[in-house]
Amino acid sequence: MTDIHDTTATPEELAASAVEALDLADRAALGGGASFWRTKDVPGVPSVTMSDGPHGVRYQAAAGDHLGVGASDPATCFPPAVGLAQSWDPELAGRVGAALADEAQAAGLGVLLGPGINIKRDPRCGRNFEYFSEDPLLTGVLATEWVRGLQARGVGASLKHFAANNAEHDRMRASSDVDDRPLREIYLRAFERVVRDAAPWTVMCSYNRVNGVLASQNHWLLTQVLREEWGFEGAVVSDWGAVADRVAAVAAGLDLQMPGDTAADDAQVVAAVEAGELAVAAVDRAARAVARVSHLARTTRRDVVVDVDAHHALAREAAGRSTVLLKNEGGLLPLAPSGTIAVVGAFASEPRYQGGGSSHVSPTRVDVPIDEIRSLAGDADVSFAPGFTTDGTGDADALRAEAVEAASAADVAVVFLGLAASQESEGFDREHIELPDEQVALLEAVASAQPRTVVVLSAGGVLRLAPVDAVAPAILSGSLLGQAGGGAIADVLFGHVNPSGRLAETMPLRIEDAPSFGNFPGEHSRVRYGEGIHVGYRGYDLRARDVLYAFGHGLSYTTFAYDGIALEADAEGVRARVEVRNTGDRAGREIVQLYASLPGSSITRAPRELVGFGSIDLAAGEQGTVEIRVERRDLAYWDDRLDRWIVEGGTYRIAAAASSRDLRLEADVEVGGDDAAVPFDLESTIGELMAHPVAAQVIGAAFAPVMEQFDAGGDALGMDMARMMASVPIGRAMKSFGGADPAALAQVQAMLDGINATPRND
Repeated sequence: MTDIHDTTATPEELAASAVEALDLADRAALGGGASFWRTKDVPGVPSVTMSDGPHGVRYQAAAGDHLGVGASDPATCFPPAVGLAQSWDPELAGRVGAALADEAQAAGLGVLLGPGINIKRDPRCGRNFEYFSEDPLLTGVLATEWVRGLQARGVGASLKHFAANNAEHDRMRASSDVDDRPLREIYLRAFERVVRDAAPWTVMCSYNRVNGVLASQNHWLLTQVLREEWGFEGAVVSDWGAVADRVAAVAAGLDLQMPGDTAADDAQVVAAVEAGELAVAAVDRAARAVARVSHLARTTRRDVVVDVDAHHALAREAAGRSTVLLKNEGGLLPLAPSGTIAVVGAFASEPRYQGGGSSHVSPTRVDVPIDEIRSLAGDADVSFAPGFTTDGTGDADALRAEAVEAASAADVAVVFLGLAASQESEGFDREHIELPDEQVALLEAVASAQPRTVVVLSAGGVLRLAPVDAVAPAILSGSLLGQAGGGAIADVLFGHVNPSGRLAETMPLRIEDAPSFGNFPGEHSRVRYGEGIHVGYRGYDLRARDVLYAFGHGLSYTTFAYDGIALEADAEGVRARVEVRNTGDRAGREIVQLYASLPGSSITRAPRELVGFGSIDLAAGEQGTVEIRVERRDLAYWDDRLDRWIVEGGTYRIAAAASSRDLRLEADVEVGGDDAAVPFDLESTIGELMAHPVAAQVIGAAFAPVMEQFDAGGDALGMDMARMMASVPIGRAMKSFGGADPAALAQVQAMLDGINATPRND
């Protein structure tokens, strides 16, 4: 047995050696937790402590829970994924991951449960604040760097929730019924990218069913896709309480059932092996996977010293970079540090900066917006009126009147609006995307009295902002920005930070326009993903729906011009060079987005898809080049006939854009295609065969007399018989019109086999 203290041995070697020395009972026991947050400690395999932590370490030194009910030790609350995604900054995501690792190390944790990378299929999902985007590329790129940053410092990630977990309603039972192509292109694509590029230590399977099968018992998902296709070498961990049948789960590919105590389930695994109902190899695989995580985490150190001030500063930087300037008519922002400013809204004094549930962090400190505004206001006189209460108490009319009086007496009003924690959280989905009525009434009254009104929004999910846009000349979207969000908002309001954030999801005019509307959240424990691949901006574009603010939208205090685009294709994809010029009078950061389309494509596609992005910082008047690599895999679609990724050859149109609907420059590039030939058989149609040069020659000669009869019959009936026959399978045509016997059919199949062996040029 390899010595556990052997520093030259790899985690894989240590795990294999340790498991080999264990009896069946101990090997089975490794597959179940010891307590709420810890794995079991068996000879040669030290226990590992895990904790929630997508945006902050929620370590519970006392009794643990998975709902954010119990207290946790103080930790830096970084911007949740809904905020961090708006930075469009992979390097920043990596630095946040590294900081989280330091705090996890200090708490003695080996694995942090995150990031959450499920796609925002519908704006009403109650857990959207924990997820990055409606787009799999943006999600995957940011999450990859987050995982790399975390794991480079000796703490493992737990990529979650795998998979198609896009609603909170009936989340323990509901089946996500989704076709192969959208499942691969939209809902699994970010997971595949992170697994292949960042090798997370663990992947957390979700509560829900995927096409009728519990994720925890889904062999196709956990073994065929995750391990065999993607090469995942880590441990598959259950979401807390997701396992209904431990034996079936282990057989499917689950390695660790959480939480503990799992003694009864451990015993069932042993009994199933002894009865010949479960392969011992499956138990050994699970034990080795858990042991590997244990030995990867053996460098966990409690003597790491966390610089809470530095981490708070990083949180503030991240929050500022993630703030989106949605609107700024007349250059109302940034504010001058003089005159009078009326700050209105309860969220200015009681900030909403994170979501509720398992990821809820006890922050080391909280920047209060009104305090931070006053600290940067210089000579300005800053007043404050709450305007409303988040719990519905108080005299609404009196609060509104007070706010209107303050706003009318000031030079400018800054109104904080949003959703309270009770209005969106893990555990339930929202029924609508409206702002509370009392907040809309407050804004309308304030804006009527004070035309120079700025709105600051705090919410974990998309809101219908048409009433806000109608009356407010300037709007900042803070989403949820973490504990330093109040300071970051002040930085942006006064221009200490030039906003460069971009929306990571579309803001529709109304919920009825959402592509998923009518298929969310489902009923009778089934959710039909009827919009297919047309999720988020893809669906709005396909149906030509107007939106209030497009995916990728965001303004700056300066302006940028796109002066040129150059594309070059190679075997690895496409290299793009975009010339950008700062045409304003302030330094700023521009995020260049690349969207691809393929005119004349043979398959159904979205009008355009994000295939790459990059950013550049430019001083006023400065010009520079943004180089963006479009990877070949990001041009591929999932061919459900061949069950693999295919890049369709052709002339792709690549647009350099400031949002999905603000396309600045376009250029074409020729991309070579993959072999997507579907083998011909007796179910291949006459039209498909006639479209192939070799097949057309062979089939045309063999069936010319029959086709002449068809044409003659069509003339008599006043119809185009040839067009109708194009959709008829060749085998059925022979049976229907030629009375073909099995020998004749076999002869044609042999002919088709010969055609299949001939290289195709289509």
